[in-house]
Amino acid sequence: MLRFDLDSEEYVAGGEKADEVYARMLKKPAAERLKLLRNAEGKQGQFLWAILRNSFHYAAIHLATIADNARDVDFCMRWGFGMQQGPFELWQEAGWLEVAKMVQEDIAAGKALCKAPLPQWVFEGPVAERGGVHQPEGSFNPTTGQFVAPRSLPVYARQHFPESVLGANAASAATAGKTVFEDESIRLWTLDGAILIASIKTKMHAIGPGVVEGLLQGQALAEKDYQGLVIWSPDDMFSAGADLQAMLPAFMIGGAAAVSGAEEEMQQAMLTLRYSNVPVISAVRGLALGGGCELAVYSSRRVVAMESYIGLVEVGVGLVPGAGGLTYIARRAAENMALSTSKDLLPFLTEGFTGAAMAKVGTSALESRKLGYLLDSDVVVPHKDELLFVAINEAKALFAGGYRAPHKRLFPVAGRSGIATITAQLVNMRDGGFISAHDFHIARLIAEVVCGGQVDAGTLVSEEYCMAMERKAFGSLLNHPKTQERIMGMMSTGKPVRN
Repeated sequence: MLRFDLDSEEYVAGGEKADEVYARMLKKPAAERLKLLRNAEGKQGQFLWAILRNSFHYAAIHLATIADNARDVDFCMRWGFGMQQGPFELWQEAGWLEVAKMVQEDIAAGKALCKAPLPQWVFEGPVAERGGVHQPEGSFNPTTGQFVAPRSLPVYARQHFPESVLGANAASAATAGKTVFEDESIRLWTLDGAILIASIKTKMHAIGPGVVEGLLQGQALAEKDYQGLVIWSPDDMFSAGADLQAMLPAFMIGGAAAVSGAEEEMQQAMLTLRYSNVPVISAVRGLALGGGCELAVYSSRRVVAMESYIGLVEVGVGLVPGAGGLTYIARRAAENMALSTSKDLLPFLTEGFTGAAMAKVGTSALESRKLGYLLDSDVVVPHKDELLFVAINEAKALFAGGYRAPHKRLFPVAGRSGIATITAQLVNMRDGGFISAHDFHIARLIAEVVCGGQVDAGTLVSEEYCMAMERKAFGSLLNHPKTQERIMGMMSTGKPVRN
């Protein structure tokens, strides 16, 4: 955090951290949280309450002149300023009349930005009687005194679960449709009986044994009874990657060998999805990192919201992609070379190797396409709420068009000469101080896998061959003390450790 220094007229390090007392306050339910902040004696609590109070005050006074209804104001603050809740939503959640009285008392005491009282509709009429501006039938318009329903336009038919506001009691994707199977890791369900939907439920949608088992069950059900499988979740998180915490117990008991079995199961699951007899569509929104990226690239097709962040980031925890990500890079390089007149594989490997070795993340769907994680045939959706609609229709279109899984075939690799060329570049980076010795070691292992190991250039290999190399590299790094430092650092602080 930076602050503006009045003497130097420059931004300098703040040098302070938030008081833990207020951090605990902010985790309380809305009603309790606002009361604690209002009664706080410290300047941090008073500052936070003042911001919230003044936003409630301002929004209520100007609602009639700036928007058609309260829903539009809350959406504006959420979409334009990245707030999780708009001012009216938070106010209503905390208790409409209780918060209104606290705000009015501060106005009367001269603590607010201005002396204008809250509008009469705040304390009297349908809003006060029903406990807020947002109700199932709509949101309050102070000019007409009515609750205005959301607009009904043809374009909204493409939004199965449009964004809504607190109090509107909108349909929830967590319970919608018909549930075919559900446990703590995944929900398999359908909206129309034609396409099966898999929604991952774990924290940050991490991919652990339960998710892998659920995806395999979903693929088998889709082949048997449906036209396709769509992997979709209703929030801004496709998947943050493999569940490292789920792997730790096995690692502590049986070492890297125990983890290798779980890793192989994940790799086989990726291949099962890739060679499914019905289309498997990954509907990506938000984060698709590590194992989430691998899940996407092994699907039949990807339908991606514009604001998506896709990449192989395992280097950040001292590991290599281990669920088929490096195998995908090697195979795609061979496929791209086959479409050109060149017989030199290395140029086609460069982008993929660099992306994995430097943990590059595409900061949009278009940038992810440039990094090779999306194909030209994949669909980019500008509006996130249309993602599920487009993904379902993409699955139906592929099925109706006579979808057939890709033919499993061998592909050429760059071999030992490719490894040597990449290693020479890595040596320069290491000796120049651009990467650490451990970064060099990890990147060298990545080069080994994407080049197919110590074989002649052009040697034909299978996906299973490269995946076995992935597992070997992954296991060797798990036993490395510097990788263990990175893993523990990430799990304890959430930030990468550079060592």
